[in-house]
Amino acid sequence: MGKFKKVLIYIAFVLPALSVYLAIIAFPIISSVGLSFTDYNIYKNTAIWTGLANYMKIFKDPVFWFSMRNNFFVIFVSVFGQIPLGFVLAYLIYRKLVKRSGFFQAMVFLPTVISTIIIGILWGKMFSPIGVVPRIIQVITNNPNYSITIMNSKQLAMIPIGFVLLWMYTGTYLIIFLANLQNIDPNIIEAAQIDGASEGQIFRRIIVPQLYGVVALTSILAISGSLRSFDLIFAMTGGGPAYYTNLLSIYMYNYSFINYNYGVGSAVSTVMVVLSIILVVIIRLARRKVDVMEA
Repeated sequence: MGKFKKVLIYIAFVLPALSVYLAIIAFPIISSVGLSFTDYNIYKNTAIWTGLANYMKIFKDPVFWFSMRNNFFVIFVSVFGQIPLGFVLAYLIYRKLVKRSGFFQAMVFLPTVISTIIIGILWGKMFSPIGVVPRIIQVITNNPNYSITIMNSKQLAMIPIGFVLLWMYTGTYLIIFLANLQNIDPNIIEAAQIDGASEGQIFRRIIVPQLYGVVALTSILAISGSLRSFDLIFAMTGGGPAYYTNLLSIYMYNYSFINYNYGVGSAVSTVMVVLSIILVVIIRLARRKVDVMEA
């Protein structure tokens, strides 16, 4: 088979997937970047070039920075909450340190398969002043007049959301880590135990080094998912009260589909893409540095 025919076959296999990628991902991103420099409004159906005006508008808006702060809180919960907790639970199952591990694994993973909208509505009702959570606190504190105010606090409103995020997505990382733990050769662990290695030494010297790549991958997934978070928080609080639980995605939604200002909404989405790229690059550089230190 000639070289030209091999190239044609290669193109024939790659072109369908590339076409789907360009149509569904690349083209919308490029279009969004272009719209961010205009004042496009769906009712005007015109787009006048405004340069950096949309970016200047959002950078001067305190709600934008508050929304970004909330996004970083979600990222923190995902990277430093869901991933470590998922890893610890997976390790307990892998080392058979819990009884009925199958049932335990199913219960942790169960929230992942439930509709995000349903979970958001249910937890929103539970944290409301007349919900289950205030009632439980009233019983524990023996104070029938207690009324929960955390959801109305500018500084604390994200804490219940962080708890729900931790409860909902930890199971995903449990499955990822457990699958990779089960790929580790058990003979290596048995040899270490014969040599007198403790459980802690096996964990630090054998288990953890073989999961650096998985940690980097899950961190990238957590960051990208956190920046795209919308449905759970929107169903739970709608970004309120006021803007206390706003994320960049909700901030973008309000500009694009409530105010019909697609130019500003596109500017926000472009900032989200750039921020995501920066964080992913940092993760990859950190992974490379760890690999160099281990070599």
